Amino acid sequence: MTSSDEHGPIRVMLVDDHEVVRRGIVTAIDSSAALTVVGEASSVVEATRRLPAIRPDVLVVDLQLPDGTGIDVMRAARELNPEQEMLVLTSFDDDAALRESRSAGAAGLILKSARSKDIVSAIETVHGGGTVWANGSAEDEPELSESDRRIVELIGDGHSNREIAEQIGIAEKTVKNRVTVILQTLGMQRRTQVAAMVAARRRAGWK
Repeated sequence: MTSSDEHGPIRVMLVDDHEVVRRGIVTAIDSSAALTVVGEASSVVEATRRLPAIRPDVLVVDLQLPDGTGIDVMRAARELNPEQEMLVLTSFDDDAALRESRSAGAAGLILKSARSKDIVSAIETVHGGGTVWANGSAEDEPELSESDRRIVELIGDGHSNREIAEQIGIAEKTVKNRVTVILQTLGMQRRTQVAAMVAARRRAGWK
């Protein structure tokens, strides 16, 4: 997650060369009070030129651009900000697109044909430290045990390690160790990222 104002809307930059598609996505994003579009671009050159000044919370980028690919844009974004959150917007969710998106550091991929609310939810989830693959309704993350999923939910409720230990009847040291494993499994560095992921899922209506 980037260091944006947590009390303000999520700042989104959209990169897509199709004007009609871009207008539709902007409308969907701006329809949510939790999101705001702070920048647009239609090419790799334009996107990389504007990124340093815009510094979005979430970069939403099409894979196919007239002068390159969304991969080029995402790599440039990660050079500027190693923690840049990124979501791929594409017409086809084939295996190659998934592999390329992941290799560039994207946290998810969503189809252009997805419903507006799914696009909004995907952006919120990515900003919250989660991942969104397929068409915005399924996550592709490492499997957690039932007990670890319970710990994740309690972290999302704002409980400390001691409170979690009391609730599920294990030692506080064990909880601490499990939190470390959970962070490693989810590819996160801080428990605040876990809490943000849970919050984003709940807003999206996911279990």
